Amino acid sequence: MWDLAQRMGGQIRAVPGGVVGWDLCAALALADALGVNLVVAAEILPAIEAVVVAKLNEQLASGSGERLDV
Repeated sequence: MWDLAQRMGGQIRAVPGGVVGWDLCAALALADALGVNLVVAAEILPAIEAVVVAKLNEQLASGSGERLDV
């Protein structure tokens, strides 16, 4: 699951000023391609997504100009 979560950096859904989430359809397709159990991925990814989105939006709000780490 950690490997899958790290690969989701390119699947971010954003609007001007913030990140709203991951493309979970793409996440499940990637999970399937990696051989990850899809039921487990469907259960765990939304929780990981919530933390990632909160952290990215926190970094954006800080305005520090630092690189966003996914």
